Amino acid sequence: MKYKKTKPHIELEPFIDFYWELKGHKFKTQRERVFPDGCTGIVMNLGNKCLTDNGALSMEFGKTYVVGAMTSFKDSVIDTDTHLIGVCLKPGTFANFYAPQNKLTNDTVEFEKSQSFNLDKTFKNSFNYFDQFFLSRLKSKNYQLQSIINDIHSMKGQLCIYELSKRNFTTVRQLERNFKNLIGLSPKKYSNIIRFRNALGLIKDARQNRSLLDIAFECGYYDHSHLTNEIKRYTGLLPSDL
Repeated sequence: MKYKKTKPHIELEPFIDFYWELKGHKFKTQRERVFPDGCTGIVMNLGNKCLTDNGALSMEFGKTYVVGAMTSFKDSVIDTDTHLIGVCLKPGTFANFYAPQNKLTNDTVEFEKSQSFNLDKTFKNSFNYFDQFFLSRLKSKNYQLQSIINDIHSMKGQLCIYELSKRNFTTVRQLERNFKNLIGLSPKKYSNIIRFRNALGLIKDARQNRSLLDIAFECGYYDHSHLTNEIKRYTGLLPSDL
């Protein structure tokens, strides 16, 4: 399997994390598992049918799909002729380009034609075309949740929602509403995903010879069993299998 990432145009960097392209292995079929990260994605299928969402959806050639924020893992079957290309949006920025997507959580939905990528232009010069596409669609240069998202990431998901709202001069109720409308997740669920991603990074870091209990305490979990259950919920795997 070949996978590459590319940064967007500098004016799009506040809203788009990266563009990506994935091609299947020449000689074998693989299963690709994606873990939650709180982001929304846009993907176009440039190859044959691709089975995704744990077998619930078959992405068709030439069609564009939006992938809502996830609260659990998703498996896709990457065949020898799989060719996908897509965009990873930063959390809460989908509404800077499209109508709000609060009902898309855990779903992959086909875009209507007016919202979709142009197949010929995508084949010809995909990432430059994506830059032009999103620059032309940018409705607002205000990243509404940026300071709040920054706080969650800087505290590695361990900041309580009351303190988060206080730091950002808003109410818990308004914070909940904004997250639901712009991300499709509550601020607590988003924070839990960021905490999990931090723990995942520490577990997978081979340079660190640390116990699961040490990592659990550092990441704000009660004990190693609590961490193990969270890892299994988000990845479908035990920490020893990562």
